[in-house]
Amino acid sequence: MGQEKLLEVSNLKQHFRTGRHSVVKAVDGITFDIYQGETFGLVGESGCGKSTTGRSIIRLYDATDGQVKFKGEDVHGQKSKAELKKFNQKMQMIFQDPYSSLNPRMTVMDIIAEGLDVHNLTANDKERKARVEELLETVGLNKEHANRYPHEFSGGQRQRIGIARALAVNPDFIIADEPISALDVSIQAQVVNLLKELQNKHGYTYLFIAHDLSMVKYISDRIGVMYFGKMVELADSDELYKYPLHPYTKSLLSAIPLPDPDYERNRTRITYDPSEHDQSEEPVFREIRPKHWVLCTTKEFEAYKKEIEEK
Repeated sequence: MGQEKLLEVSNLKQHFRTGRHSVVKAVDGITFDIYQGETFGLVGESGCGKSTTGRSIIRLYDATDGQVKFKGEDVHGQKSKAELKKFNQKMQMIFQDPYSSLNPRMTVMDIIAEGLDVHNLTANDKERKARVEELLETVGLNKEHANRYPHEFSGGQRQRIGIARALAVNPDFIIADEPISALDVSIQAQVVNLLKELQNKHGYTYLFIAHDLSMVKYISDRIGVMYFGKMVELADSDELYKYPLHPYTKSLLSAIPLPDPDYERNRTRITYDPSEHDQSEEPVFREIRPKHWVLCTTKEFEAYKKEIEEK
């Protein structure tokens, strides 16, 4: 992992009006950076705002407030069509549902080549065909699959097609929005291993969004934990697992089953109750120790520092 910041998210907010006087704060002021060549895991239960964060970063939604910088440039600033086209080439997304994200009326060849056509990345049909076949083999499929339609493939194969489509335009940054949640457990590991292999070979940078903390730990260098639109904890992957501090992070970790009957027999589930938090002041994102951040009040900050020193 390099130390060059590829993406900078500062106080990002994404609010949706659901009625005349009702607003849903899907993302409510989160801040984090992603470095060149790393995988940043974003985890939390359904509805916490993690997918909305990804969609706001890639400009599928216009941010309500805050700033997103990609390679030092403001993502949500005014852009010409040419600038937007260039931006869309450098940042791609792998979607959650491999069944609905592929056009059933298009062949695999045309699905994968769509980005090549939009960005004029191949000179002729022969070059286009060769590039698609190369991408199919890169993601573990056969070049003979190019002339088939999405319904002829399994869920895992469809997700591989979605990955090939994202890779076609040579992006610098890929947002994987719960790319394994719709797949069988046996297939999930295959897709995650494929993403890791591609990263090792080509140096891709990922934002990996998921709700399965065990899988996120396996693929991520650093992990951010979200709860109701807020980032509540952020740390290196190993650090977060060894020294979780925020009660919500502890509750997520306590829910992970292990293939150990004795452990499972005695496993204690931790339930998170936000009302038990210190209500004396508004919590702030604070660095408990180098690169380990927690959303907390001053009183909680002191308690967390003491807790981690005793471990």
